[in-house]
Amino acid sequence: MRQARVWFAALIAAALMAAAVACVNNTTQNSGGGSTAGGYQRKPPKKPGEPVHIGFSMDTLKEERWTRDKDLVEARAKEVGATVDTLVANSDDAVQTNQCNALLTKGVDVLIVAPHNGEIAGSIVEAAHSKGVPVISYDRLIRNSSPDLYVSHQVEKMGEMQGKYALDHVPKGNYVLIGGAPTDNNAMLLRKGQMNILQPARDRGDIQVVTDQFAKDWRPDEALRYTADAITKTNGNIQAVVASNDGTAGGAISALEAAGLGGKVLVTGQDAELAACQRIAAGTQTMTVYKPIKPLADSAVDSALKLAYGQPLDAPDKINNGTTDVPSILQVPVAVDKANLDDTVIKDGYHKCEEVYKDIPSHQCPKTAENKPSTTGGQRSAFASALALVGFLFVGVAVAFGKRR
Repeated sequence: MRQARVWFAALIAAALMAAAVACVNNTTQNSGGGSTAGGYQRKPPKKPGEPVHIGFSMDTLKEERWTRDKDLVEARAKEVGATVDTLVANSDDAVQTNQCNALLTKGVDVLIVAPHNGEIAGSIVEAAHSKGVPVISYDRLIRNSSPDLYVSHQVEKMGEMQGKYALDHVPKGNYVLIGGAPTDNNAMLLRKGQMNILQPARDRGDIQVVTDQFAKDWRPDEALRYTADAITKTNGNIQAVVASNDGTAGGAISALEAAGLGGKVLVTGQDAELAACQRIAAGTQTMTVYKPIKPLADSAVDSALKLAYGQPLDAPDKINNGTTDVPSILQVPVAVDKANLDDTVIKDGYHKCEEVYKDIPSHQCPKTAENKPSTTGGQRSAFASALALVGFLFVGVAVAFGKRR
């Protein structure tokens, strides 16, 4: 009996100790102070149900894809009950820095930044962290700082896809390489990926790189000028243009068409812009890289909420930005050419078939839902009639029963 009492007392003591530890832990986590995750004192987490205020700083809306990013980030924020303030810097570093400071002064809980210059934007991260605000680096990596998260696509892999596609289809000949903005880390990653594939062929002498340039701010007119210079230098002897995005591809194609080489030279791209898809359908651009934007936008907003509420992030990847390994969520891109145009961007609803093939009248687009004869309407009508008949019968039976009573 005494032994039983001893065991009972020990169990009670253990339970009290566990309760005390739990109470201490709970007090530590909910004392109202922010965490020190990421090496800075973060704002106190939002309580469940409290609205989250997101600041979205964008470099530009010049390219079609960035308009999609803006719309999809704002739409996702609305879906999850968050508010978002979006400011666009128009490719001006000073403007972007000032706009981010304004968003921080306004009291945003999380800052999402698509930087114009990944190096300079490091100061934005420092300013945000000084106010306890976490930062998500959007699509382009912010360097030499410690952003809380990086959401993007597998950028180096996209460069490899461009290089492999070009080499698979044009294994020998003269190549023109046109990169993006020198200030954009993604432009460097794309070039790295391209050369992972192309350099061995270059070393073998299979291909010759006659032009290797980067277009300021991804400008198509820069790509046009570099391509025109290459055409002059080689007397039109060009077999492939590895353009890093669809804007630079469009500029290169303008130069090729002016020289009578439109549709005769392989041209890569990236972003699956409508104009690029139209060029692929017409045969003047050979391929693009399709990066579904919705998963990217959703991951940014959903992660912003987790940061605001003090919840752990689901970031399976890490990318080094020169200072630290930044937790990352990287989406998978898809190579698109004429062969799979319908099964990718059109099937996903990214572009409408009629818009992509507007200059190809011979292409038969499948009938859309609104153009198809509706069978569901007739089914609903039949069901409604049957239901009404049952209702009348029920009323009739009820009336008859009432009379009998």
